[in-house]
Amino acid sequence: MGQQQLLLIVLGIIVVGIAIVSGINIFAASAEQANRDAIVSDLIQLSTMALAHYNLPVALGGGGHSFANFKIPAALSETADGTIEHTQTGHKTNHIHFTGTGTEIGNDGIEPIQIEIRITATEITNKEIN
Repeated sequence: MGQQQLLLIVLGIIVVGIAIVSGINIFAASAEQANRDAIVSDLIQLSTMALAHYNLPVALGGGGHSFANFKIPAALSETADGTIEHTQTGHKTNHIHFTGTGTEIGNDGIEPIQIEIRITATEITNKEIN
């Protein structure tokens, strides 16, 4: 009888251990996806600001169909979700690129999440770098 109880205790400890490890893995995956979604949301918000700048006439403080002189607002450049950097403006200033870097580790397991967004007058595209 004592050996059977000991076996049940060991089995119970193994089951609880597996459940804890599974829970930690699920939490980590959820945190990564939430950070990825937050970075994309920040980049989409920034893209609408960039398009508003593009379409606003120069006389009113806009770009006059150019992304030149567009600056990332301080509230979006560094948030709890991560940082956003201006990476490229097109030669004719008809497109602009931003890269968002998250706070969670990305798909490669080493570097943080990175998402790039490209904005033109008619299109917004995003690409996961990590």
